[in-house]
Amino acid sequence: MTTENAMMLTVAPNGARLTQQDHPALPITPDELARCAAECLEAGAGMIHLHVRDGDQKHVLDGDGYREAIAAIRRDLGDKIVIQVTTEAVGMYRSEQQISLVRDVKPEAVSLGLRELLPVDGDEKIFAEFWNWMKAESIWPQVILYDDHDVRRLVDLQKRGVIEADRLSVLFVLGRYGKQQAAPIELVAFLNAMGERSDWDWSVCAFGDRENGCITAAACFGGHGRIGYENNRLMADGSISKDNAALIAQAVTSARLVGRTPMAATDIRQRFMR
Repeated sequence: MTTENAMMLTVAPNGARLTQQDHPALPITPDELARCAAECLEAGAGMIHLHVRDGDQKHVLDGDGYREAIAAIRRDLGDKIVIQVTTEAVGMYRSEQQISLVRDVKPEAVSLGLRELLPVDGDEKIFAEFWNWMKAESIWPQVILYDDHDVRRLVDLQKRGVIEADRLSVLFVLGRYGKQQAAPIELVAFLNAMGERSDWDWSVCAFGDRENGCITAAACFGGHGRIGYENNRLMADGSISKDNAALIAQAVTSARLVGRTPMAATDIRQRFMR
C-alpha cells in the first residue's frame, strides 16, 4: 500500500465537555491520556488530539497541564504517536490567550479554529505573524472549519498570502455538539467549497452515532479522520463503545474495506510536517 493510500487516523479521546460521569473510560489525567494513547496507537491511530483538564475535570488551556500530559505520553510511547494540542476556546479564552498558549508550549502539532483565532473582524497581521512563527518553530497547524463559508474564507486568506503554506491541513467538522447529528452528505459542501485546492490535506470529524459512516466517506474521497469521545461514544451498531480504541479499530476496518490503511506517526511527520 502506497503512502498516498494511507489514511491518518487521529484519536480525540476526551474533548472539552464530557467527564468520566459520561463514560468511565474517558481519559482525564496525564497517565490516563498516556494509557489511552497507547491503546489507540495499537488499534491504528497515528495522532492524538489532546485536551487537558483541571482538578474538577473542566477544560483548560494550561501550559503546565499540556507539558505534563505530553511528558506522560512520550514516557510510554516515545515518538510513536504525533501529539496535537488543542486551542479550543469553549467560550472561555480569547484569541490572544490561545496564541500565547501555543507560544508557551511549542507543541509539535496544534489545531486552530479559524473563527476563534481569526474572527472576521480580527487582525490579519497578528494572525499572519503567528502563522509564520509556527512555521519557523516547525509547529504543524491544522485549521478547523465548520462550514463551506469557513472553507471559502480560508481559500481567500491563502490566496492573499495571510496564510503561507506549501501544504495546508484542515479539519472539516460535520454536525455540532449537542445540536446536530452529523451525516456523510455534509462532506459534499466542504469539498465543493474547497474547489481546486488539491494541495490541502483534509480530515473529518463528526458528531453523533454516524461518526463511522462520515469517516468512511472521507476514506472514499481521499481524506483522513478524527475519531473519539470528543465527538461520539457509540459504535456503528448503536452500542456504547468500550473505549476510544474500539472506535479507532472500527474506523480502521472501514478504511481497509475501501483500500485505505492506517498511517503511522513517522509517515504523518514525513507527509504533513516537513
